[in-house]
Amino acid sequence: MRKDFSHLPGEHIITWLLRCWDNRASSLELEGREAKQLGSLSREGGIDKAIGKKAQALSLWRRLLSSVRERYPFSEDVVCRPGKWTTMERGIQYLRELAVREMVYYDPDNAQLPTDPDEVQCTRPMWRKFV
Repeated sequence: MRKDFSHLPGEHIITWLLRCWDNRASSLELEGREAKQLGSLSREGGIDKAIGKKAQALSLWRRLLSSVRERYPFSEDVVCRPGKWTTMERGIQYLRELAVREMVYYDPDNAQLPTDPDEVQCTRPMWRKFV
């Protein structure tokens, strides 16, 4: 699990979260005790501490999103890498990263909001950054 979900040196937080989504973090249900046993996934003490904070069973994906939100309470603090892209694949990847950034600041108790980055509606700010 550490291999699939550890934050790589030099990797942007949002890129790491998207990689965790792609590695199926949403399908792993963990209780707080189990989440604490994962150790340092993010390489940031504030995020790692928050991952195991809640005792109830939650998906690793939800734990990661809420932990990043707790560590960076303001959306301006979490940046996606610059939007320079030259291939369609890289453009799609960047748009998905922008969607993950939006998800970090969603209300986790609102069941009507998507849990899949590929289902996030493109907002005007996302579109401006993308273009």
